[in-house]
Amino acid sequence: MGLDTPVLDTPASPPIWRWIFGFLAVGAAWGLTTPFMRKAAISRDAKPQVHRPFIEDPRTPWLKRKFWGITYAVLDLLKSPAYAIPLLLNVTGSVWFFLLIGQAELSLTVPITNSLAFLFTVLGEWWADGKVITRDTWIGMVFVLGGISLCVIAKT
Repeated sequence: MGLDTPVLDTPASPPIWRWIFGFLAVGAAWGLTTPFMRKAAISRDAKPQVHRPFIEDPRTPWLKRKFWGITYAVLDLLKSPAYAIPLLLNVTGSVWFFLLIGQAELSLTVPITNSLAFLFTVLGEWWADGKVITRDTWIGMVFVLGGISLCVIAKT
């Protein structure tokens, strides 16, 4: 290379704490929000439904009744802040995930984020529903963390 030829610098890899934070953020966004969305959906089903005569009318075609029934069920859920806020956080986690897989190794990103989502779901159920985390669940969570560690060690 000549003296006037520019040298292309390869971008430096982000520090390890940024990867850890990214994986934890995605796992938390996916895992912690799921029990809260489930709880909101169950409480919505327990409430009296809005009366919509054209959906209940047997003369209305079956496909039209099903379409509007599903549409109104989704809209009713999205109007509930107890459901909409966790859903928004969950979708935000998906955006973070796609940013991660654009830079991190795919064979590490997918198992780590999905495993962390499982761990955070267990914690979310404890937080949202007061579920007791049994000894067997704790042991399973330790095995999941061990599996994540093995995946990381194998790639380094």
